[in-house]
Amino acid sequence: MYNSDIEKILVSNAEIAKRAEEIAAQINADYKGKPILVVGILRGASIFLADIFKRLEGDVELDFMSLSSYGSGTNSSGEVKMIKDLSEPVDGKNVLIIEDIIDTGITLSYLIKVLEARNPESIKLCALLDKPSRRKVELKGDYIGFEIPDEYVVGYGLDYAEKYRNLPDVCVLSKTVYEK
Repeated sequence: MYNSDIEKILVSNAEIAKRAEEIAAQINADYKGKPILVVGILRGASIFLADIFKRLEGDVELDFMSLSSYGSGTNSSGEVKMIKDLSEPVDGKNVLIIEDIIDTGITLSYLIKVLEARNPESIKLCALLDKPSRRKVELKGDYIGFEIPDEYVVGYGLDYAEKYRNLPDVCVLSKTVYEK
């Protein structure tokens, strides 16, 4: 199914679907009777966000942000750029950030500080993937799909140079692709 750019499937679409259902159930239990503002981090989180969002119950709003600390490479530059801010204020709201992957933690740490300064009721973090071996700042997700090893992954919304987002599974990208 995949070409030589892909070494292997790390997390299958079926595994992701099952885990998304479990995470959504936990979020529903944790926020029962409370409104939630879901903040999707573009573009990588969009596929996973849809899986979670359609299973959430109650009063749920949706907004998006876009940040970057990577550019077109495979390593974080350490400098975070806000590309798109929220459309609505978060003051007094329960904010649930949905991200594709927690890697170095630099971008998400920055984002959480920005949002905390806007006086939300609470902030929680949900991510499809967590790669704790790469962490450069202290950061822990509240709802994690899968902990993965230090491999460059693509698919299910994650990209390399804007490619491979459409793959239905989370896959390990061959080093021959990004070490050219």
